[in-house]
Amino acid sequence: MKKFDIPDLYKSSIIAQIKAIRKRNDKLKNEFSPTLLDFGQIKFYTARHFGFCYGVENAIEIIYTTIKNNPGKRIFLLSEMIHNPKVNADLQDLGLKFIMDTLGNQLIDWQEITADDIVVIPAFGTSIEIENKLKDIGIQIEKYDTTCPFVSKVWKRTVKLGQDDYSIIVHGKPKHEETRATFSHSKENAPTLVIKDIDEAKELAKIILNQRPAEDFYTLFEGRYSEGFSIDKDLVRIGVVNQTTMLANETQEIADFVKSIMIEKYGIENIKNHFPDTRDTLCYATNDNQRATTGMLEYEADLAIVVGGYNSSNTSHLVELCEQKLPTFFITGPDEIKSKNEINHFDFREKKQLNTSNWLPEKNDIKILVTSGASCPDATVDAVLKKVISYFENVKSIEEVLNQVESNYELT
Repeated sequence: MKKFDIPDLYKSSIIAQIKAIRKRNDKLKNEFSPTLLDFGQIKFYTARHFGFCYGVENAIEIIYTTIKNNPGKRIFLLSEMIHNPKVNADLQDLGLKFIMDTLGNQLIDWQEITADDIVVIPAFGTSIEIENKLKDIGIQIEKYDTTCPFVSKVWKRTVKLGQDDYSIIVHGKPKHEETRATFSHSKENAPTLVIKDIDEAKELAKIILNQRPAEDFYTLFEGRYSEGFSIDKDLVRIGVVNQTTMLANETQEIADFVKSIMIEKYGIENIKNHFPDTRDTLCYATNDNQRATTGMLEYEADLAIVVGGYNSSNTSHLVELCEQKLPTFFITGPDEIKSKNEINHFDFREKKQLNTSNWLPEKNDIKILVTSGASCPDATVDAVLKKVISYFENVKSIEEVLNQVESNYELT
């Protein structure tokens, strides 16, 4: 896989060594158990896979290369580069401005953008409507497009599905930039509908099976179906794709459910005419990170820390997995850890900041599970580990712990 040139400020000393050790001993990535960092009184289990994915590193390399090669030019981002507050703040500190917020609300009027400016498309991609607007201004969008290759892969799959006369269900968060972009590209090729979860899939099934009035479709999915979507003809052949940062097992659950409905209506002998296999649209990094989190959760621990941007979809899903088993603290970085007795963290369901006292248990053998989202720098996870370690006395040195990790894997 390609090696990217990312700024040193995002690189780590601890996590980088752990990942290098695990890679040497598991080149095919078949192992999903966590790595134990035993400092004595405090122990961490770090997930096998976490942190910057291919698409994020690709985007960061492009944006920093663009800044370096274009001194004096105005550089704009369509919206947040990735869903990580540190990375976006770093770019703003370098003079870059966002044209829109993450919900698509305009921050800078299009009339202020000229053909002499550079506009960078973020890793989530963007809609065809915005692409055309940029082209009309005279912006070279291809040169500064950081759309994740795995998002582009989903778009290409929608082209093929459309060519084969399938309608498309996009499993995603309707307001998320990637879902809005995928919907825009998909509806150019096929009738398209966005659903957010299995519950909505079940309501759609009732309409497909004539168990609910067809006109309910337009109320249930208002603003989430392509123009001219026909209940009679556009729910006969259906393919499912996803926002790449959704829980992979949820997308698969929805796909399996829709397939079962099509079998119920048309018979298993005819299923190939009504439902295609689209498992190849699932993002490998999202899948690996989720499987690694599940593997980590097999180990006994007192709590979990998940590091990442509060508006990061893939990070919130890691939080969701951890919360099913143990107390979980979703933080953006070390500054959220106020003391051994106080931590600020985020409730992604209620979209609100929380403050918890006595978050670290009073005991002599504390075990913490640690992972991070695909847009979180490893350097941030390093800083979180060091912050927690600083609250304990007579702990082993980082060098000693890393040497022990290396020894453990050399013996296996």
